[in-house]
Amino acid sequence: MISPRTWRNLKKEFRRSALAKAGVGLFGVIVVVAVFAPLLAPHNPTVQHLDQKFLPPLGFSAMRTTSSTQMVNGSVEVVQNTTYVSATPTYPLGTNELGQDVLSRVIYGARTSLLVGILGVLVAAIIGVPVGLVAGFYGGSVDDALMRLADVMLAFPSLVLAVSLVGLFGTVTVQVPDPWVALGIAPNMPATFTIPGTVVIVVGLVNWVWLARIARGEALTVSEEEYVKAARSIGASDAHVLRKHVFPNALTPILVLATTQVAAIILLESSLSYLGFSGTTLSWGFNIQNGQGFLAEAWWIATFSGIGIVLAVMSVNFLGDWFRDALDPGVEGEGGV
Repeated sequence: MISPRTWRNLKKEFRRSALAKAGVGLFGVIVVVAVFAPLLAPHNPTVQHLDQKFLPPLGFSAMRTTSSTQMVNGSVEVVQNTTYVSATPTYPLGTNELGQDVLSRVIYGARTSLLVGILGVLVAAIIGVPVGLVAGFYGGSVDDALMRLADVMLAFPSLVLAVSLVGLFGTVTVQVPDPWVALGIAPNMPATFTIPGTVVIVVGLVNWVWLARIARGEALTVSEEEYVKAARSIGASDAHVLRKHVFPNALTPILVLATTQVAAIILLESSLSYLGFSGTTLSWGFNIQNGQGFLAEAWWIATFSGIGIVLAVMSVNFLGDWFRDALDPGVEGEGGV
């Protein structure tokens, strides 16, 4: 479906764009971290070590205050004891309030965010692309009805709509056996990882509208091309024309938009996890929510997950810019060298 000319444009833009290289490299690292999380995580992210809680990351120290009681002049008084805790290489990014390794939780959080981002876009595309193609191809009352439905969806803020849909569907999760653990390569890691099914469906339902609108615009244009009219004139069915002529020629802008939607869905998933709707505790958003109460004394609990979100969104946006600059001849590339 992607022509040799398109591949040439992608390669040409990649060679000249520093942002494209950065996006591919950064996104590649995140994918590797997500896929090989049990092999890269130094500790089981769910195991608690209460005697190691609030350890700072390497290069930092933390002040820990404990309270004790003692007899002073015949009366019991509370005494505050302040000690300084040093970092340890065993926990390079420190630990949280339960003594769980922050680095391991950030690594496993990448898996959740990437899975939801990709699966959410697939759900949005499965709904939005056929709706948009049908609306643009047939036009008239069909177009009006489908696009008014899209307008209704756009009338609600994404997060508000997502929270409402989560409340409607409830929390549904899918436990998937971890292949690395099943093979005995990482026996001390969690045996399964959680796919927040409700979140995947919800983010797809929230974001299908954008793919539908771009697919409709392309279908309106392609439907007026001579080769589409020729196919109709020889008796080709509407389904055949849509499948063989309209969809392949509308695919490029759909792919560009789908790439940028991955970043939007990662942000939406993190927001839902922060609000407690994810269904899994191994999520960047959950880590931020968990660490917000300790920002003064243990800033690292929330900070490193926040950095993970920023890097993931940046990498996906860089990829989207690369696709746009390479595939849209009317846009000048940015970040070229």
